Amino acid sequence: MKLVIQRVTKASVTVDNNVVGKIGKGFLVLVGVGQGDTEEMASKLAQKMLKLRIFEDENGKTNLSLSDVGGELLLISQFTLYADCSHGNRPSFINAGGPEFANNLYEYFINECKKSGIHCEKGIFGADMKVELLNDGPFTILLDDSILK
Repeated sequence: MKLVIQRVTKASVTVDNNVVGKIGKGFLVLVGVGQGDTEEMASKLAQKMLKLRIFEDENGKTNLSLSDVGGELLLISQFTLYADCSHGNRPSFINAGGPEFANNLYEYFINECKKSGIHCEKGIFGADMKVELLNDGPFTILLDDSILK
């Protein structure tokens, strides 16, 4: 799995001119599922992400987690995180998980995040989504299964 975590002051996702997910302060997370990913990986990455201390405390130090600041999550499926651009100019997505597998693991990841009690919103898997955000910082973190080794 690959996660692109963006600290935001607000974010939303729209499908067919309808807002389907909207948060205030928190994380907008692009979630990519690869062919070899597992529920165990998804659980561990969810826990790592939820514990990231990237919000400022009273001294201006990045020392607070999502739960410490009452933050929210907007989770968006993003198979293009598995783009392989090593040959030619047209990306290959051969390493991305197939649609049914990826959707199941994406939903599993969402449920793991919800177990924390943090408010979660999401996009619609496979839909043409328009994502808007106000990146706070900007502060963007990449997490993938390499942290699990």
